[in-house]
Amino acid sequence: QVRLVESGGGLVQAGGSLRLSCAASGTIFSINAMGWYRQAPGSERELVAIKASDGSTNYADSVKGRFTISRENAKNTVYLQMNDLKPEDTAVYYCALKGIRTPIGRSDYWGQGTQVTVSS
Repeated sequence: QVRLVESGGGLVQAGGSLRLSCAASGTIFSINAMGWYRQAPGSERELVAIKASDGSTNYADSVKGRFTISRENAKNTVYLQMNDLKPEDTAVYYCALKGIRTPIGRSDYWGQGTQVTVSS
């Protein structure tokens, strides 16, 4: 059983910063990719940033230069440092761990979501 716990969301003024964390626990042999998605009211869930096991990263155009994703493999943890936040960044942010290999196979797992609200 893999469990993901997210933290770090909250309310911040435009121009401020937040750091999201997502830690996976359980018997985990490897993780292919660790990333963050977000979903604003009335919108579909979209990729924010993702980091593969080979270190390659991919960012949404809207967050390039402002957000930084990092992962700590030894702790099965992924972070999202968000700087210069804008009201349009307001959404529920979900961590996603893809291709987690456990004793029972390989699956994707999602966090419970954490609210990020940016006031103007």
